[in-house]
Amino acid sequence: MHKILSYLLKGLAAVLPIGLTVYLIYWLLATGESLAKPFVLWILPDVVYFPGLGLIFCIGALVLIGFLVNLYGIRYLVTLSQRIFERIPLVKSIYGAFKDMMAVFNLSDKKEMKSVVAIEYDGAQVIGFITGEQTGERLFGEQNLVGVYVPLSYQIGGLTIYIARDRLTELDIGVEEAMRLALTAGIQSTPRK
Repeated sequence: MHKILSYLLKGLAAVLPIGLTVYLIYWLLATGESLAKPFVLWILPDVVYFPGLGLIFCIGALVLIGFLVNLYGIRYLVTLSQRIFERIPLVKSIYGAFKDMMAVFNLSDKKEMKSVVAIEYDGAQVIGFITGEQTGERLFGEQNLVGVYVPLSYQIGGLTIYIARDRLTELDIGVEEAMRLALTAGIQSTPRK
């Protein structure tokens, strides 16, 4: 019985990450298709529609929006709308949170989250990411404090602490790998060389 349970757990450990990843991708694609389908059918007749056309439409629309945002007049309108959203109570909190989240996950622009550091905490080492050098200077003046984001394991959340730069130890590790280590409590699916 113990052997069967062991095989069951090994099978679950092998299948569950793959299954959940495939399901999440399928769910995202299906949701995107179902949201885009009414717009596609509004533009094109039913006989032209085929499954997947909504996703193609979404990708094309995002590329077009990305191109348009680079144009001077459109960029001005986007900046104007951002300023409006940043002035409305409650809306500015929601908009700011989404904007900051997109800045964290923006793979093409890693200017802010630029180094992985270790912070000593009660005799232990904690992984963090320098995120706010200018914010630390602005908030705390000449104290030479920098903002460090410390993610919490197994959840979306973390702490932002402002700590003296001389108390940080820079680690020679990429942001993506460090984030994966922090979020999974250091458990690695394959040994790293």
